[in-house]
Amino acid sequence: MNDRITIDPAICHGKPCIRGLRYPVENLLEWLASGMSIEEILADYEDLEREDILAALSYAARLSHIKRLDRLVA
Repeated sequence: MNDRITIDPAICHGKPCIRGLRYPVENLLEWLASGMSIEEILADYEDLEREDILAALSYAARLSHIKRLDRLVA
């Protein structure tokens, strides 16, 4: 995953991206959440690879590993 997900302040304002390309991880996750299949994403974005999408999912899974979530009350 480390070679697939990159963070560079000069690319997409430092958001985690795929291989230094201008594809933020959040975009891939949104496409998948909207119902696009991996095959549809790959057909639409030819410079992406299946492993890129799997790395984005793995990255999101790691971010969700939290011990506790507290509600903030305003």
